[in-house]
Amino acid sequence: MDRLTEMEAFATVVDQGGFTDAAKKMGISKSAVSKHVSALEARLGARLLNRTTRRVSPTEIGLAYYDRARRVLNDAGEADALVTSMQSAPSGLLRISVATDFGVNHLSPVLGNFLSEFPDIQVNMVLNNRYVELISEGFDMAVRIGELEDSTLRARKLTETTKRMVGAPAYFEKYGHPQKIDDLNEHKLLHYSNQSNGAVWKLTAPSGEKRQIRTAGWLTVNDGQSLLNACISGLGIAYLPSFLYADAMEKGLIEEAIPDLPPETQGIYAVYPPGRFTQPKVRAFIDFLVHAFAEKGPDKW
Repeated sequence: MDRLTEMEAFATVVDQGGFTDAAKKMGISKSAVSKHVSALEARLGARLLNRTTRRVSPTEIGLAYYDRARRVLNDAGEADALVTSMQSAPSGLLRISVATDFGVNHLSPVLGNFLSEFPDIQVNMVLNNRYVELISEGFDMAVRIGELEDSTLRARKLTETTKRMVGAPAYFEKYGHPQKIDDLNEHKLLHYSNQSNGAVWKLTAPSGEKRQIRTAGWLTVNDGQSLLNACISGLGIAYLPSFLYADAMEKGLIEEAIPDLPPETQGIYAVYPPGRFTQPKVRAFIDFLVHAFAEKGPDKW
């Protein structure tokens, strides 16, 4: 007889507390369940169940065997589910968390193509600028920028972005370009209020020295696009990612504040909960994003 069937019969008898209920659970006859269990005991050379007219319970050996058998059966079930999942068409509700700036400027424009390619998937994209807990808050995945803090999540790199200090030509005509990092203390700076480290800019000097500059901001907002707009209007210098400033810089609306400084490069990642296999809808969306952003970054936006 098949070993897995014998294991399943035995484990189901233990779970259900008897042969009659186990037979109903498995959809076979009571005598068939009994034959499977007897064959298992004969093959192992040990009695696994104590049988009385009123109840059935595992022996000490049977209880130990049950624990291992249940693990094997669960693994086999997951293996079957994996194959079924891999072959099934992606479908269902896909809930995504993404930073507002990136979502509005780069994720929203490509969603139509994704939904056309996968009509059985419904997307709920939540735009916010806070760190969300994927599992507890019910998200299937998130798009995150910069250093990944949660090592328990699985991650796939989509592309890269750079960060530079930028300002409008009119601003620099009026106040001049800062020549070095310390000159920033004499300029009007525009800050992003949702940064976890507050009003601190992490910069790299031409020498390669890493600097952290804490400077007062003339304007502080919680939205990157608003910072860019303020920058374009000549209100001051902002420290922005290339996926936000690239178009404005190409049009000459802004320019780099200190061109000699090396840009800071950040990864853009799709992150999702750990598990033995990835849901088809999540896998499909991540594969789509990798293709959609294949020609993007670090400064190609």
